Amino acid sequence: MKPAMKFELPENLNAKEPPERRGIRRDYVKMMVLHKTTGHTEHTQFYHLHRYLKKGDLLVLNASRTVPAVLKSRREADGTEVEIRLAHRKNESTWEALPVAGHLLKGDVIRFSPTLTAAVVHASTESPIVELAFNLCCSSLYNQIYHLGEPVRYEYIKEPWNLDYYQTVFATIPGSVEMPSAGRAFSWELLFQLQRKGVRIAYITLHTGLSYLLDDKWHKGPDKNFENYEVPTKTADMIRETKKTGGRVIAVGTTVVRALETAALENGDVQPASGWTNLYITEDTKLRACDGLITGMHEPEASHLQLLSAFIDSDKLYRAYKDAIDQRYLWHEFGDMNLIL
Repeated sequence: MKPAMKFELPENLNAKEPPERRGIRRDYVKMMVLHKTTGHTEHTQFYHLHRYLKKGDLLVLNASRTVPAVLKSRREADGTEVEIRLAHRKNESTWEALPVAGHLLKGDVIRFSPTLTAAVVHASTESPIVELAFNLCCSSLYNQIYHLGEPVRYEYIKEPWNLDYYQTVFATIPGSVEMPSAGRAFSWELLFQLQRKGVRIAYITLHTGLSYLLDDKWHKGPDKNFENYEVPTKTADMIRETKKTGGRVIAVGTTVVRALETAALENGDVQPASGWTNLYITEDTKLRACDGLITGMHEPEASHLQLLSAFIDSDKLYRAYKDAIDQRYLWHEFGDMNLIL
């Protein structure tokens, strides 16, 4: 496996605000079209996507909805303030979480509101992550989280943008602590336009976990990062039909690639599946389900770039990224898009 892809990303290419706050629609962001076989790049805008997809192609979207994962609490024993970031949902009432300010030990109880508390049921010196068992579950717990929380923001985001900016228009199932951002550029108008052309649309769910634990020493590779996913029967059937009729399966986001390739058999048939995936996709991975990818622009040395090199030779990818920098593309969740076909 080749070393991680390195390049210099100018600081002013970090998208600091949503496109809507830059004066353009979400589907008017730039799009770099990267041709797998030649490495040739075209530069256009995302709303022209219909020009590159054909009747019979299948677009697979991640239906996971972003939760406002940053929560403030106080330790019941002494009133100490503790800010946490939800990291992974384990079940209907239990989450892994990262204490950002304040320290938690097993047995501690923290209070978020008059109605919401959580007990620390697991803590370890081997990891900054603790496991919280909440006193509420299911929709009651989500109602409190949505009422009290704020979205996760990293240092390049200067303003506290509203949670609505961190949602895709089609998201329905809450669970991601960071937006599955490849789908953000879609508008309903664009989705309807694609459907009118004969492009079909299917959904999976993969709930994204917390990607950065605020200290590089705790960084985990994708093979240590377990995320909850579901590939429904209807989606598996649509993929099978698409392959049979010669259409292409286009994954919207690396989350969709992970889910579909986890559920794919050796012969490329995708089975309905659900559970936890830690699939690590690199240039050595033979993709069985996905023919193309819509994704954002990924930062230097990110593991996502290794996943992209399963679609296209890493040297061609590197040249395309240099081109994107020259063309002043914007990076991260509010940035521009890349179509690999």
